[in-house]
This record gives sequence, C-alpha cells and structure tokens, in this order.
Amino acid sequence: MTPTSHNPIALMRDALRDTAALPGSVDGWLLYDFQGLNPHARTVLGLPAGAHLTRRFFVWVPREGQAALLHNHIEGGTWATLTQDWDMERRPFGSHAELEAALREVVAGRTVAMEYSPHGAVPYVSRVDAGTLERVRAAGAEVVSSADLLQSFLVWSPEDLAAHRRAAAVLMRAKDDAFRLIHERLRAGEPVTELDAQAVIERAIADAGMSSGHPVNVSFGANAADPHYQPEGEKNATLQRGECVLIDLWAQEAGRPFADVTWVGYAGEPGNEYREAWEAVRGARDAALTLLRERYAAEGWGHVQGWEGDRAARDAMGEQWGRHFLHRTGHDLGVQIHGSGANLDDYETHDTRTLTPGLAVTVEPGTYPREKGFGIRTEVDVFLAPEGPQVTTDLQQQPFVLGAGEWEAVRAAAYGETARAGASA
Repeated sequence: MTPTSHNPIALMRDALRDTAALPGSVDGWLLYDFQGLNPHARTVLGLPAGAHLTRRFFVWVPREGQAALLHNHIEGGTWATLTQDWDMERRPFGSHAELEAALREVVAGRTVAMEYSPHGAVPYVSRVDAGTLERVRAAGAEVVSSADLLQSFLVWSPEDLAAHRRAAAVLMRAKDDAFRLIHERLRAGEPVTELDAQAVIERAIADAGMSSGHPVNVSFGANAADPHYQPEGEKNATLQRGECVLIDLWAQEAGRPFADVTWVGYAGEPGNEYREAWEAVRGARDAALTLLRERYAAEGWGHVQGWEGDRAARDAMGEQWGRHFLHRTGHDLGVQIHGSGANLDDYETHDTRTLTPGLAVTVEPGTYPREKGFGIRTEVDVFLAPEGPQVTTDLQQQPFVLGAGEWEAVRAAAYGETARAGASA
C-alpha cells in the first residue's frame, strides 16, 4: 500500500496528472519534513525507516519540468544514496538565507500542494507547521491542500483486497460464534459475560493467523452506549435479559488492510423503543450506501466527497436518534484500522477529500442514548472499486433476538433470511 518504486518522483507526477479532484491551477507538489513531523512525506518518498535525516528538506515536483530536492549540505551524502535512482536535481543549502533563496527559485509565482488543510478541517492531512507555511508563502507561492494527492499512495493492491476479504470472512464467522455462545448460555439459564464472548472472537482471529491489534469490543446493556467501550479486568458485565448486545470486531493479516464490522443483538424480545432506534440506524447505513452507489452511477469516482456520505446517513437517521449519533459515519480502512484516506465525516471534521477508487471505507452509523440503557451501531466495509462500490461484509437486517428458539432461526432472522428447514441449532 506504499510506493515500492525507487523513483517516487514519477509516482508523484502521475498523481498530479491523474487526480481528478485536483484543481488544474496547481503547478506542483512541495513535500516538506523535519524529523518526522510530516509522516506523509516519508511514505510518499518511500524513505527507509532508518534513514538518518536530522535537517529539514523540501522535494518539489512540478506537473512538467525538472524536480528538485532542497536539502542541507551536511546531509548531501545521505541524500545522494537515497535518491540515486530518482529523476531530480539536488540543491544543497547551508544558511537559512540560502534556503529562502532556493525556495523562491522553485515556488515563486506558483500554486503548490502541501500537507495542509485550511482551518485544520482535515487534521489527518495537516502535517506542515504554520511557520513553514508562512515561509513558503513568503517565497511567493500560493499553498493548497495535497489531501487528494496523498490518497493515490494508499491504493490497495489485488493482494490487499484478497487479504481484506479473508479477514472479513473470519469476522463474519467469529461474530456468529460469539452470538451463538450468548444465545445458548441464555437458553440454558447460564451466565455469560462480555469477556466470555470476547474470548471466542479473539480465539477465532488467532486461529486464522490474523491479529486484532488490541482486544475487540463486546458491550452489554448501558456499556453499548460508549462507542469505544472495551471489557477488561473487572470491567466485565454479565448479560441480563432485557439488555442489548453490541459486538465491534476487527482483524487483519500482517501488513494488510483491516476488516472492521459491528453487529448487535438483544437478550429476549426487544421493546418498541429499541426497535425504532435500530430501524433509524439501519436506515442511516442504507442511505449512505445508496448515496455511494447512485453518485458513482451518475458521475463515477472523483466527485463524491467524504462529508457527503456522513450527511446522507445523519439526515436519514432523523432528530430523535440522530442527536445521539456521536461520531462520524465511517473511516478509511488501511494497514492501520483508521487509515489515512478520506473519511465519511461531516461531524468531527468536514472531510472534503474525494473518495478514491482502490481504497475502502466503513459505513457505521450508531445511536447511543445512555439514559435509555442501550447503544446501537451497524457497520459494514465498502471497497471503492473502479467499477463501483462493493460491500465486502454481510449486512445485518435485524438484531439477533437471543435466548429463545433454535440458533439457525435466530441467525437467519438477523440476516433477513428464512431458516433452512430441518436445520439443527
């Protein structure tokens, strides 16, 4: 998911030419870093983790023409080794006056993209400090955000997608195993705790040779009203009849993108209020999915911005349950579970980045009315394929109604199916 070419300059120039959301007035991309303050710079350039760079540097890549590296002359030998296969000019500087003169030569009168977001609207991108922005502007440049350029360096390979699908399949089975455990314990009149269900999931993930990174979320009752609840130690509820269940689970193969899903259930028959809240949350999920499909069909990729998916979900949920919708609708998926690409977010941020083909997002609206003693979230993963959005995980249609009847019928109802005749529990 990161560039493997020894010539990142060509990749950067391709991004400048191919990024549909990039204004045509942008003359080039100016990467800057100082001691790791801008991790995107090292990712884009493919710099090795052990590269010993202690001074600030700039890499200028125009749409057309010669690329240039501005580096402190003390590190000339290091840069000569790192860039030996790059198509660029190295311009050493020593004093701050020499740096300012070199900057003016490459950016004066030009519009340049940098790791910056106006008003800090998208903090995942804002990695260049304010003083450096002042310096670049003083050199005569207009600065715009490189947010959409960066996403081209996150695009999944076919192997990434295959690994994600394998992880999603493991999560689907692990989730069913956990809900079945809860169901059978309730039927038998035996206690079941959050840690009991969590252990089932973690074991399934480990048996598949995958990792969750940190233990998954199993929440009973009012604990489900905390979107980032995690049982541990003495923080471990025993399920009572009349309480909800929320399970948020995630996994990845080493070095590959995560899968991340959330399903819910109820110990016994849910009341009208819980059912109404579920319908609102499911409707919000489906509204976001519909927007992605319809906008792609009408315009293709390159036009849908992250905030629009969030707004569709939030509007569909309505005021009653929407006022308890405490987080964005979805996030980018990557090698880190919360990836660096566009999020479905018009709440925590106003994410104007475009949804980029070859990446994936979660769609996970929820409502968390703590005073009512429950929380609900439904989460699916969506791969933004060149031919349109593809949901890579199963869609829950109804909450699991746990503790009565045969498991096969309980599971089928949650999936919106009819149980197979003669199926055993």
